[in-house]
This record gives sequence, C-alpha cells and structure tokens, in this order.
Amino acid sequence: MTIPRLSIFAILFSAGLAGGGAAYAADAPRHAITHEDVWLMKRVGAPVPSPDGKWAVFSVTDPAYDSKEQWSDLWIKSLTDDTPARRLTFSKGGESGAAWSPDSRQLVFVAKRDGDDAAQLYRIDVAGGGEAQRLTTLTLGARQPKFSPDGTQLLFVSDVYPGDANEDDVKKSAKERKDRKYSARAYETFPPRYFDKWLDDKKVRLFVMDAAAGAKPRDLLAGSKLAALPGFGGGQGDEGQSLDALWSPDGKAVVFAASTNRDEAARAAGYTQIYSVPLAGGEPAQLTRDKHSYGSLKFSADGKTLFVLTQAEEEGKVYDVSRLASFAWPLTQPAPRLLTASLDRSISRFALPAGTGRVVFSYEHAGLEQLHSITYAGGDLRDEASPATGSIGSLAAGGKAMVGVWESSVNPPEVYAFGNGAPKRLTAFNTERAASIDWQAPEHFWFKASDGRMIHNMLVKPANFDPAKKYPLFAVIHGGAANMWRDQFVIRWNYHLLAQPGYVVLLTDYKGSTGYGEEFARAIQGDPLKGPGDEINEAVDEAVRKYGYIDGGRLAAGGASYGGHLANWLQATTTRYKAFVSHAGEMDLVMQWGSSDSIHRREVNSGGPVWGEQAVWREQSPVMQGGNHAKGTGFTTPILISVGELDYRVPANNALMNYATQHRLNVPAKLLVFPDENHWILKGENSRYFYSEVHGWLARYLK
Repeated sequence: MTIPRLSIFAILFSAGLAGGGAAYAADAPRHAITHEDVWLMKRVGAPVPSPDGKWAVFSVTDPAYDSKEQWSDLWIKSLTDDTPARRLTFSKGGESGAAWSPDSRQLVFVAKRDGDDAAQLYRIDVAGGGEAQRLTTLTLGARQPKFSPDGTQLLFVSDVYPGDANEDDVKKSAKERKDRKYSARAYETFPPRYFDKWLDDKKVRLFVMDAAAGAKPRDLLAGSKLAALPGFGGGQGDEGQSLDALWSPDGKAVVFAASTNRDEAARAAGYTQIYSVPLAGGEPAQLTRDKHSYGSLKFSADGKTLFVLTQAEEEGKVYDVSRLASFAWPLTQPAPRLLTASLDRSISRFALPAGTGRVVFSYEHAGLEQLHSITYAGGDLRDEASPATGSIGSLAAGGKAMVGVWESSVNPPEVYAFGNGAPKRLTAFNTERAASIDWQAPEHFWFKASDGRMIHNMLVKPANFDPAKKYPLFAVIHGGAANMWRDQFVIRWNYHLLAQPGYVVLLTDYKGSTGYGEEFARAIQGDPLKGPGDEINEAVDEAVRKYGYIDGGRLAAGGASYGGHLANWLQATTTRYKAFVSHAGEMDLVMQWGSSDSIHRREVNSGGPVWGEQAVWREQSPVMQGGNHAKGTGFTTPILISVGELDYRVPANNALMNYATQHRLNVPAKLLVFPDENHWILKGENSRYFYSEVHGWLARYLK
C-alpha cells in the first residue's frame, strides 16, 4: 500500500487553485478564521451523475444563524463543458435523495413542500424544463427513490403502522394516534430511542409505483413472513429506518439488504443479509445466509455482477473492517468473492465507471481518504489520481463519468470530477472565502508509542503563526472510537477555529482509531480508556519534544463523544494539563451501558456484562477514580462540561454526574446545557456560543 506524499499538485489544492477558477490575490490581506467563516461556508452535498455521464446534480445549503433564513436547493453542473453550475430548484425546504431516470432527462427527489405533512417524491423534467411535480401523497411520506431500468416505475421506501395493509389503514392509524388523549409511549423492543428521538412503532417497507403523478404505490412486502418478523428492519437514521434496495438488472425484481435480528440488538450483533422480491410481490427469497452484513449494493453495467460492501461481524470483536465483495448475478454462489481481502483497510465507498472493468473506491489512511481501484476479479490494486491531501467525501459514477466531493481542512467541500487524469474542480462555492483566511494545512507526524504502535498525528497552527514564539497546546481528541482525524473541513470542532486565539492543536489517532487496520482498531478491546489515554499523553510529549514553539507548561485537552470520555479519563488520572473540555463525555461505563441507545458493543469492548467479573467496568470508569484527588494524581484540573439535553447516545446524566463529581471534589468546573441540541451542537447561535465558551475557558487557564 502506498502512503501518500505531498506534491506540487497537493500544494495547488491547498491553495485552492486546482481545476480552474479565479485565484485569490497573493498580496490580499488574509484574516484569522471566525465563527462566521466556519458556519456560513456553503454546504455542498454528494453529486449524483446522470446515466449518460453528461450532468451531475447535487444539493447546496446556504446556511444562516437563523434556521428560518436557511435555504437548500438542488444545483446542476454539466460534465462536458466548463459552464458554471446553476440552481435547479428554488425551495426553502430543501431536497434530498435525487435519482436520475435511465434516459437522463428526468430527476426524482424527496422534498417537504407547502401542503406536505411528510416528505414526498417530486419529479422535474431536466431536459424540458418546468416546475417540479409531486408524485406521492403518502401519509408517512416517501424516501430513497430509484427509477426502474426502463424508466417507467419507481422504487422507494416508506413506512406503515403494525397491522396496516394499505394506505387507507395507515391514514386511520395515523388519525388514531393523533386523537389519543394520553401521551405515554410503550415499548417491547430495543432500543426505545435513537440519538435525539424516541422511536415509534412504524415498520419500514419497500414500495413501487408507476413514475407518474396520481399513480398508486404498492407495498412489495405486504403480507410477507419476512416483514412480519419482530427483528425485521434496516439501518436507523434521522428519517426512520432505511433499506438498501435497488432494481434487478432485468427490472423484474427488487434486491435489498435487511436485518432479521434487530430485536436482539441488546445482546447480539446485527446481521444484514441480501434478499430479492419479485415485482409482482410475494415472499422475498433470502440470497445470503452467513454472519456477515451487506450494504452499498450496486450492479455492474452489464448486470452480471452484484458489488457490495461487507463486514464479517465477528462475534466477540469490537470492530470489523468493511471489504469490497462481489457476487455473480443471478446470485447462486454461497459466499461472496472478497476483492479487497488482502487490504487491511475499511472501504468507505465505491463506484463503477462504465467501460473500465474496474471498481474505484476510497479508504481511510493516516488522516487522508484517497482513490484506489481494483479489477472486477479482484486483481491489480492501483492508486488512482486523487489529491495528495484532504479527503474524498463522496463518489459516484454515471456512464464513464465519475464525480464526488473533495475537501481538506483549508479547502471546504466542492464537487470534483475524477477518473480522467488529475481531478478537476467543478464548483467554486467556497473558494473565495477560503482563500481570504489565514490558515495552513495540517502538519503530519508519526511516533512509536511505548506499546510499540506507530501513532499518526496532525498538528494545526494558528493564524499569524511565528515559529520563534511559544504557543500553548490544545490536544483535541476524536470521537468514535472507531473513527479517524481527517484532513477535512469540520464545522462542529473546526481545527483552525479552535486554534484561532493562538493555540497549536494536536490531533492524535490513538489505538482504536480506524485507518490503520483491523488489529489497530480492535486494540481497545478490554482497554477502552487507559491505553488510548496513555497514547494521547505520549503524543503530547512527542509534540513538545519535536516542536520548539510548543510551550510544554501550557497544555489543555478536550473532545466530544468518545473524545469526551477520554477527556474525562485524563482529568481523572493526570495533573499535567491546565484545562479540560468535555462535550457529551461518558463519566461512568456502567451508567453509559444502561442509558445509551447502544449497549451490546459496550459489553464486547469490556469483556462481558456489567454484572460479570470484568474489572474494566470499574477500573476504567472516570468517576471511580475519584480517590486520585486525595492522592494529587487526578481530579484537580478545571473542566468545562457541555451536553445536549436531547442526546440519547451519551445521555445528559453523564454530564450531570461529571459536574457533581467536580463539585464534590471542589474542582473548578462549568456546565453548559443545550436544551434543544442532541449529540452534536447543530444550531448556529448555539455553536457560536459554544466556541466562545471553549475559547474563554482555555484563555482563563492557558493565557
């Protein structure tokens, strides 16, 4: 595997010049990044290329501090010439789930417009022009549309209530729920809530309909034994459950991935298998029968191969890499062909550009995400032309064209064309604003930890950086733990905005991080906090030793989610830092196990249930280290604690316990509670306040 190196091409990307467009004047004044710079950067969605490879459509959000003033629309860009992208829709509500017709003339998308109680399917004539036309009026809405191979029908996902057989039943059930005099929720399945929502009893279904307004949708899974199973379902998201589904090449069936053991989520890993249901309906046929999960289903252009991403879901392991695999179609082989079996990295996404006989994909590695390819048979692994810095955020093929989103920490997301030599930037929504900011790309470095592991880090410097000066260090810890610091533009914990007051920001990929192989990610099993915490401390030591401009006497650390867990652990076990910041941070492993929306993997990570004999439940719970305060080895450093009241992933009780612990031990602490936020701080004014509080807290103890 090739480890990427910086090149002249990378330098051009860092300057925002690749792909054409006006460059910011070299002598123009540049300013230190502001919250407005971060928040008001336009947010460019994943482009969807047309089947003929001539167009790409994507969403662009014009953010605002007042959500009522925020706009999001679909834009379209020619892939055959350099004409600028143009706005395709003009609707404040926003659109998603765009899908092209096979002839590349029609576009269907999901939107909630005036008169819609739920998001519906709309169609627009891209070739002929005109207004978008509503296609569905379902009580519970529609999502994830796909045209049939002949363009005459649509496949999509919607929901029903238990026992409902048709839309009339759904309407009655919805009215009954609306008219109820009581407000209680009742549950017999797990989990009862997800991120910031209490779940309901809706059941996910696959529907087909003629691609015309007024056509009647038909539930393909109605009356099936499969859909009646208590554990049937798909992935959980903000809009409900999803089913990864697509048309069979001949248009006579729908192929989809679904789980049948969701009801075992509290005690077992979930497995997502592949099924096929005839267009006429009937009982779906199960095509795979193993302890793997399958997703990202795509057919080759000739319809002879089904490509997927698969995870082994190995029992008793905390992490499994995602591999690229294929099945001959019709699917008759009992097991998939693993195309990337020799590549010890998780495949993030892939595309199938026509006429190449190759699968193009990306994976995480050492802060970057770049393009690679392999033959349909799984040979001749190559590095494809992609920027030597930053990250590929999306990738899709239409005909021979391949498009995606590329970004870096100093280049906010833009749409790019890939596959024909050097990547070409197609949009310039953020380039001018980005060029006006005084910022530098992160500096990468490695070191060998005391456990023998090679640890990757990125260092971010503040504006007006002077290597002759001394700067405090802020070690920012990523969440996950199955995650990786990427060279990308981040809104919630923007590296440069955190550094802006005059700090050097250290980003360390501790053991448990992705992007370094399966064993590295699994290394936190049985050691969820201490081992990663030790590596963060060692990374700080290495940064202080390596870079003379870092002041080793002024150190701070902080993070969110799992990063907040580790911030709490460090505050409980060391006195080397001057200040901590913990957002959505776990304070007690046992409480987090019992109150979050995910518990099975926590048991796997700790070696067994909380009532077992595994010492890790107590020995690596931050609150249980309270005795370190009397010893002078922990719980002495001031800490800023923040939490969203709607966070059901790391519920607010963790923050309340943390705050209580600090006051019990007489440690300086401040608690920020956001009543209208979930696991993340997503509202503009809340975000601005959060950053100001973080800056104020660090300044109090580091300046």
